[in-house]
Amino acid sequence: MLAIGLGALRPSDGLAQVPSAAEAQRLLRENPELVRQRLVESGMTEAEVRARLASMGYPSDGLDAVMAGQNLGAASAGAGTFGAAQSADGLERVESMSGMQSARLPDSRNGGFPIFGHDVFRRATSQFQPLLSGPVSDDYQLGPGDRILLILTGEAELAHELGVTRDGAVIVPQVGRISVANLTMSELRTLFRDRFAGFYSGIRRGTTSINVTITELRTIQIYVAGEIEQPGAYQLSSVATVTNALYAAAGPTDLGNLRQVRISRRDGENSSLDLYPYLLEGDVTGDITLEQGDVLFVPPRERRVQLHGAVGRPAQYDISESEDLIDLLRAGSGFGPRANRSRVTVYRILRPSDRAPGLASRLAIDLDLTASEDPSAVNHLGGVIIPPVGLQDGDSIVVSTVVALDQSFHVTVRGMVAEPNMFPWHEGMTLRDLVNLARGPIVGADLRQAEVSRLPEDREKGELVDRLLVPLDSSYLSQRSLDARYVGPAGIDFPAPGTAPAFTLVPFDQVVIFRQPEFAMPQSVTITGEISVPGQYTLLSKNDRILDLIARAGSILENGNVEGVQLIRDEAGLGRLDLNLPAAMIDPLGIENILLRPGDIVNVPVYTPTVVVSGAVNSPVTVLYREGQDFAYYIQAAGGFRGDADKKLSSVQSASGLTQTRSKFLLWSSYPSPTAGSAITVPAKDPTNRIDKVALTTGLVTILGSMATIFLLIVNK
Repeated sequence: MLAIGLGALRPSDGLAQVPSAAEAQRLLRENPELVRQRLVESGMTEAEVRARLASMGYPSDGLDAVMAGQNLGAASAGAGTFGAAQSADGLERVESMSGMQSARLPDSRNGGFPIFGHDVFRRATSQFQPLLSGPVSDDYQLGPGDRILLILTGEAELAHELGVTRDGAVIVPQVGRISVANLTMSELRTLFRDRFAGFYSGIRRGTTSINVTITELRTIQIYVAGEIEQPGAYQLSSVATVTNALYAAAGPTDLGNLRQVRISRRDGENSSLDLYPYLLEGDVTGDITLEQGDVLFVPPRERRVQLHGAVGRPAQYDISESEDLIDLLRAGSGFGPRANRSRVTVYRILRPSDRAPGLASRLAIDLDLTASEDPSAVNHLGGVIIPPVGLQDGDSIVVSTVVALDQSFHVTVRGMVAEPNMFPWHEGMTLRDLVNLARGPIVGADLRQAEVSRLPEDREKGELVDRLLVPLDSSYLSQRSLDARYVGPAGIDFPAPGTAPAFTLVPFDQVVIFRQPEFAMPQSVTITGEISVPGQYTLLSKNDRILDLIARAGSILENGNVEGVQLIRDEAGLGRLDLNLPAAMIDPLGIENILLRPGDIVNVPVYTPTVVVSGAVNSPVTVLYREGQDFAYYIQAAGGFRGDADKKLSSVQSASGLTQTRSKFLLWSSYPSPTAGSAITVPAKDPTNRIDKVALTTGLVTILGSMATIFLLIVNK
């Protein structure tokens, strides 16, 4: 394969199909990355490549130049090549078998539906590695590769780190060889105490204590095979269990069965492990500790069923021969809060032996669930009894949800209630029950009668609903006085409590609680600034106007600017309105005396005898207001217009916010006259809109010349 990798360079280097050893070495030195890439793409292990090199007459160390400083195994672990590779959780894979893995395809019947428990092992991290150092339990059995720390304290002070040799012994200075293979930690402590007691008498007297711990655990090699994502040989800690091995191997494939994971040992002992107790309840009591040479085999699935719908954990589950529907529902965390617990449907593909001629190959089994409040009853789950059904491989169990409220019997209440909504209907439900569910009427409700829209019994004339007017009384109010009388806000008189008969609702009734005519809660406006009594004022009627508010607030102070009074309206985001208070004072019945709205703010500013001139003037300035002076006076006070001033768009904004620009009639035009507190703004012309006089003149000359030529032609004719 190295020859193939090197041969890929032949077109550019002029080499033969199989280069010589010297040529191969030269290519390795000059193009190690390209050769390395070819080797990775070959799909062969490092041992296979070295064997191929030897058979073709190349030196066995021909790969060293490529591998120098490179971890080819780590780079090619995903492709299944080149020796040891680090798996996702950091455990060393001794032999890659991912070539077998690549031939496996996911179970096409999954349809993307999760298989319970499989994703747990595919999230493996280094945190799932077994411990590589102590402490260990007292029943841990020692073996070759373990390292022990022996400490004596008291009359004798010493410490020895001892390694268990291949023949299962430790060599203790001044004591000699001690066989410890297959001893538990508790047995080891007893053995050491007895052996050292002959050398240190303080051990028997209790003046010298002996302590033995594990400092480093040995590694064992185990094999993972079957329906596993990354089958192969793994080196794990000596305390590793079946679950540790599954995490290291990235868990089962979609075809794997976690109910019967088999463990085979060298001495012929076989055992199996059901991982569902661990996955469902976190129970690891049955987890098996692995030993050197163990083979962990994940068999293909046998009976797998799907659990859909309103359950706690919808997924695909592997079930044993002894398990039935009740066990499946328990594995799926039982019924969900919206589950319809009256029926469960099992969809089944019939076996060939169960299919009669002419019948479909599919069958739906509808199971009635019996209600029960006895949790000790057989097959009791979630308030019902689950009947046996005898599940088969491929069954799909569906727990439906309860019908949506708008598709079931319901009634609706709208209008003047605290929580208008749709509510479930029940037999004997009254209008009072519905209003109570909506948390009662709110302030302003009209409790003389309600409107009920009901589905008609006769639709021959195109009726959609029957309109019913149902009498109410004050007992529908949720608030009462100390003497238990029903009370409400002043307004319409409601009928006395108990005068309205009970009204029974039927499914799909729609109830409207009306608002009292012309009812409104008190609302206010605000006046600020230079006014006698500023503050909030409650509107007395819908016809309150701005002059009414000013009169209630006293009067505008001497230093208040009548012409600059501002009205700010939050309603619909209108902001500051155009207000001309002097005109309103002249004609109180005119449109200038604006009607007030709730939330309005009226501000009377301080009289400021100035006019601000800004923009495209030679000297922007604030000029004292002089009664009778016009627009031109203030422009002149600012040094006149600049050369780029756009005189036509000059504007005057009064203290009240009203903005005016130049008015024009035929050949006459005039600017608005500023008032105290006004601001004059002169904009500059847009330089991009300037007319090119040269281009314009050239164009006119060209047009005139063309017209003259045409005229001469006509005359000559």
